[in-house]
Amino acid sequence: MPIARRQFLCTSAALALPAAAQPSASGWPKQSIRFVVPFAPGGTSEIVARTVAHELTKQLGQTVFVDNRGGGAGLPAMQEVAKAAPDGHTLILGHVGSLAVNPYIFPNQPYDVNKDFVPVTLLAKVPNLFVIHPDVPAKDFREFVAHVKKNPGRLNYGSAGNASAGHLAMEYLKLVTGMFMTHIPYRDTGPQLTDLLAGRTQASSAGLPAMLPYIKSGKLRAIAVGTPQRLAALPDVPTVAEMGFKDFETSQWYGILAPAGTPADIVRKLQEESLKALKSNAVTERFTADGATGGGGPSSEFAAYIAQQQKIWKEIVRRAGIKAD
Repeated sequence: MPIARRQFLCTSAALALPAAAQPSASGWPKQSIRFVVPFAPGGTSEIVARTVAHELTKQLGQTVFVDNRGGGAGLPAMQEVAKAAPDGHTLILGHVGSLAVNPYIFPNQPYDVNKDFVPVTLLAKVPNLFVIHPDVPAKDFREFVAHVKKNPGRLNYGSAGNASAGHLAMEYLKLVTGMFMTHIPYRDTGPQLTDLLAGRTQASSAGLPAMLPYIKSGKLRAIAVGTPQRLAALPDVPTVAEMGFKDFETSQWYGILAPAGTPADIVRKLQEESLKALKSNAVTERFTADGATGGGGPSSEFAAYIAQQQKIWKEIVRRAGIKAD
C-alpha cells in the first residue's frame, strides 16, 4: 500500500477512536525507543546519536537505543521509519544528505522527506574537515589544490557513501577550486577511514569527531575546515574561505525526525527532552570537545532549517553535477 494511502487510513482510523485511545505525551514513552541511525557504526552520526540517546534514557525512564542501519545512502532506513507506527517509539537521525540532497539525486525515493516525516529538533552542527594522507606531497591546502590540478583524475577521495556529508563537502570543494578527483563511495565512515589510513585513498572530508584522533597522531593531515571560523581544537588549520574562496561553508548537521502522524504533544515533549539533554554537562562537554554546536529548537525551527538547506544544496547538486555513483 502506498505510504500516503496507508497514512490516510491510519489517521482516519485514529480519529474514530475515543480520545483516551489516542497516543499522547501523557503516557509516552510506554516502551523503549528505537533511534535509527542510517549509517554503520564508527562515524560522527553515531557519536551524536549515542551521546544524546544516553541522556534521553536517563531522563525518560525508558531505554533509547541506537540502531545502526547503514547502506543505500540512507534510503532503506528512511523508508523503514516512514512506515513505522507514529507513536514516538521509532525515530530516525536525519542529516544534510538524507534530508537536503537525496531528494535531488534520487528522484524516485520511496518516500517524501517533507511529507512522510515530522522534524522534531536539530541536535547538532558538526564542522567538516578536509584531510589528506601524509604520503600526499602537499603540506597545506594550497599545495594540495596545486598537486591535484597537476594530476587530474589521479587522486581518489573516499566518503561514507553517496550523498553523505563528506561526499557533498568534497564535491563542493571541487566545484569552487576546479580540482578533479575520483569519488570512491564506501558503506560508511568507518570503512572509508580504513582505506584512507592505509593510503588506498588520498583525501577525505568528515566530521571533526571521527578525524581528530588520527590528526593528532599524525596519521592524517588536516588542510582546511569548512566552517566560517577556525576551530579551537585545530587553531592552525585555516578555513577554506581564508584560502580565497569567499563564503565557502559546509558542515554536517543532524536532527531527530519521527514518522508523519506522530501526535504534536509527543513531538513537543521529545523536543523539550532533547533540549534538556543537549544542555546536560555530558553532552555539552562532548560537543565542545568535538567543535559541535548544539541545537534543541522547536519543530517549526528545524523544518525551516531543512527547507533552507534544501534550497542551497539543490543548486549545488545542479552546478556540481553530483550524481548517485
